[in-house]
Amino acid sequence: MRGQKNDSLKVGKRVEEEEGSERESVYRGNGIRMEKLRMKCGSFYIAKDRASKPQDGVGGWSKHGVDAGLYAAELINNSLLATLTQPLTQVDPMKVLDEAFSKTKAQGSSTACIITLQEGNMLHAVNVGDSRFMVIRRGEIIDKSPIQLQSFNFPYQLGNSANCAKPRQAQVIKVRVEAGDVIIAGTDGLFDNLFELQILATASKGIEQDLGAEEMAWEMAQQAYQTSRDKAAVTPFMEASKRAGRFRDGGKGDDITVIVSRILGA
Repeated sequence: MRGQKNDSLKVGKRVEEEEGSERESVYRGNGIRMEKLRMKCGSFYIAKDRASKPQDGVGGWSKHGVDAGLYAAELINNSLLATLTQPLTQVDPMKVLDEAFSKTKAQGSSTACIITLQEGNMLHAVNVGDSRFMVIRRGEIIDKSPIQLQSFNFPYQLGNSANCAKPRQAQVIKVRVEAGDVIIAGTDGLFDNLFELQILATASKGIEQDLGAEEMAWEMAQQAYQTSRDKAAVTPFMEASKRAGRFRDGGKGDDITVIVSRILGA
């Protein structure tokens, strides 16, 4: 379905604010000692009109009387339940997505991004659609997830209808992380309104000021929201629209979800 959409975004193994509270050592095959890391997360959400509920539905679905927000809410709740069946430090995001998808029966559709921190200090993620994340280390973006689009402003979305994507189409991403890294995950409401260098600058400022993860998420979400309402702003969405021959000026009104995760030593 085209139009507005719903996004399911989740970081962490059990949606806990902090992972891995005990100090442990992890050894690579060559015997080099690695400190076990933990991930401390904070998030912020801004609705498109500041009055709607977090799941406000897909434009195409609403024409059929369907609140697609119900699908996204059920999918993310089933994802949480799926993590509880796996060992804390070995949560497989693909298995989580598979199980959650199979148990989600609501009508509608949703993008999805699930990120976990596993043993060996590896970030494992699965992504369907145009939510994404980037990993920042010492002031640079060292890795970022790609997006899945069928065409301009028409991302892959999970759902129960025949034309929706299935978990097997999800991208699988693995990134080794270290203490001090910062992960910025967000829906397209963030990445369509702010360029990567703008996000990097805001994150770097937050790191310098020693802001907490939730404070950093708030700063980015507010910046994206203000840009979304600026008809004269130069944005990634505007540039993408021009490449697609659509020529849409300014920011893009959309729900905005930002999750910031700081990788800390145990």
